[in-house]
Amino acid sequence: MLRPNAPLGSMLAGLIAAERPKPQWAKLAHCCRGVPELADSAMRIALFEPDLPPNVGTLVRFGACLGLAVDIIRPCGFPLGREALRRSAMDYFDLADIHIHADWAAFQRDVPGRRVLLTTKASQPFHAARYEAEDVLLLGRESAGVPDFVHDAAALRVCIPMRAGLRSLNVALAAAMVAGEALKQTGLYPR
Repeated sequence: MLRPNAPLGSMLAGLIAAERPKPQWAKLAHCCRGVPELADSAMRIALFEPDLPPNVGTLVRFGACLGLAVDIIRPCGFPLGREALRRSAMDYFDLADIHIHADWAAFQRDVPGRRVLLTTKASQPFHAARYEAEDVLLLGRESAGVPDFVHDAAALRVCIPMRAGLRSLNVALAAAMVAGEALKQTGLYPR
């Protein structure tokens, strides 16, 4: 389900008003009915200005399966809509707890929890970190990571150790590795 930080109608209206109307927002609106068995999850995944729809869709599916809310921080590098995410999210889209934020400031204002940034610039390996149930696992753009102000806002920065000379992993794979460790440590895996 899509859980805006304001009533659905006003959020979609605000997003559409902020830009020229885009038909993909109408395609998202039909999935916004509530799924009562899904409670707000404590741990979350947040995508900072994602570039690639397949990665977003994969993480929507991942979040639905493991009970993790997915925050999408705009602007995106593609027209955000159900069609862009359809192939990778598949039929899990309606079961996901998706929150769309107009920008970084709105995300910071509306989402509580410790920011845990997955970054190649960190020195602490993800498996050596201590995770908390309310952590927000924050992933940067596929093309550029995150800017300094996002780095500065992170309370914890972790990396995935890799062989020398290699740049980075796919963000969805990185999220899965770190979320797996965080869920294990906090006992939040679904039962």
